[in-house]
Amino acid sequence: MTLIALAQLRRRPAAFAGLAVALFLAIATLTLFGSLFAADVSTPASARKAAAGPGLMVIAGAFGEIAVLVAFFVVVNALGFALRQQHRELALLRTIAATPRQTRRLVRVQVCATTLLAAAPGWIAGVALARRFLAEVQRLGMAAPGVRVPVTPVPMLVALAAVLAVGLAASAVAARRISRIAPAAALTASSTEHGRTGAPRLLAGIGALAGGVLLLRLAATRPAEQSDKAGQAALLASLVLLVAVALTGPFAVRLLAAALGAPVRTLAPGTGWLADANLRGYARRLSSAVVPVALLVGLSGTMLTMTSTAEHAANSGARSVTSATDVWLRQAELVLLACFAAASTLNTLIAVTAERRREFALLRLVGATRPQLMRMLTVEAALTTTEGVLLGAAVAGAASAAFSTAVTGSPVPHVPVGACVFIVAGATLLTVPAILATGLRAVHGRAAEVVGGGRD
Repeated sequence: MTLIALAQLRRRPAAFAGLAVALFLAIATLTLFGSLFAADVSTPASARKAAAGPGLMVIAGAFGEIAVLVAFFVVVNALGFALRQQHRELALLRTIAATPRQTRRLVRVQVCATTLLAAAPGWIAGVALARRFLAEVQRLGMAAPGVRVPVTPVPMLVALAAVLAVGLAASAVAARRISRIAPAAALTASSTEHGRTGAPRLLAGIGALAGGVLLLRLAATRPAEQSDKAGQAALLASLVLLVAVALTGPFAVRLLAAALGAPVRTLAPGTGWLADANLRGYARRLSSAVVPVALLVGLSGTMLTMTSTAEHAANSGARSVTSATDVWLRQAELVLLACFAAASTLNTLIAVTAERRREFALLRLVGATRPQLMRMLTVEAALTTTEGVLLGAAVAGAASAAFSTAVTGSPVPHVPVGACVFIVAGATLLTVPAILATGLRAVHGRAAEVVGGGRD
């Protein structure tokens, strides 16, 4: 199975490119903050006390807490799609007597190999970012001039071990379904989609929603003097709510698709009807595409609105202890989170569209032309973007309202309209071209050969 797993990596490197990028970002992030912790620990206490502020370890912890969680979220999401793209191959292996244990071992080898390939670039990037971050914190006077990032492999090895643990745990869950069902059923399941969201997943989504609401309440009840804690609680609440959106995604997007479908069918009777039928009939696939867009809009919108609210409160003389340093830290955190969200969005949209090659071929066999398919994809891309923006905006609005309540006493935050328009435009520019470019490649080739050859 080890040789088969490595052969799959060599034969279909594009299927694992998204996972490799996600693993690289996760390893770089953990190395970054691990190096900062090591720098603080290796610095004498007298030198640490020479700088004002809460200390490098506290800053790195507050800054990296959400970033690490988002990194793991992106890894799990990318891993799921890497396995989904080879679902048919795994099913075929089951039909030629591969055991469930062998199938799971193959997946574990693929995860380990991809992680090791991403490790060295991730370590290099993480250490470089740690030095850059430390230099900027020292420039702001929040770290002593004598603090240095030590030359030690410990943060790198911890980052590798943590990412491997998350990847292996996620792969075990992702490979569980196909490895436990009968071989013939596995082959059939590779080309179908279950219509209903499972009860355990729905209950987990409800639990995540309840947890997000509790975190929102915690953020809203913080005193103004603890605006940093209110901000962290609100940002964590937005991430938990986005997890709830991911878990309940098929149910939520089906409702949104039903609401948006009527005007689409009216404006575009032909391609609009087909696009709406595709989105409503494949709610799980639509949810997979919508959730990364919601992640991008939700996290970016939350960070920008909280920063704008804090700045507005400080300028208006409201009760706030927000400083220029806090604003800088939030902006740096925003950049990092936006990179994760953008990577997750591109990985997911490309994977979801590419795996529809056989579907497009079947439509061409029954008379659909390539221009018609591209118009259908354009409508689907617009609907996907709209649903992701709406869900992300709802999460950002709830988190920002909780933070505003803590900082200003009012649940109405100061919304940076221009920045929010930029977020929506950025999400659109990521989503629509990614879907259309991948779709343009997917609709090429001889339709009969594509259908006969499966997904490849």
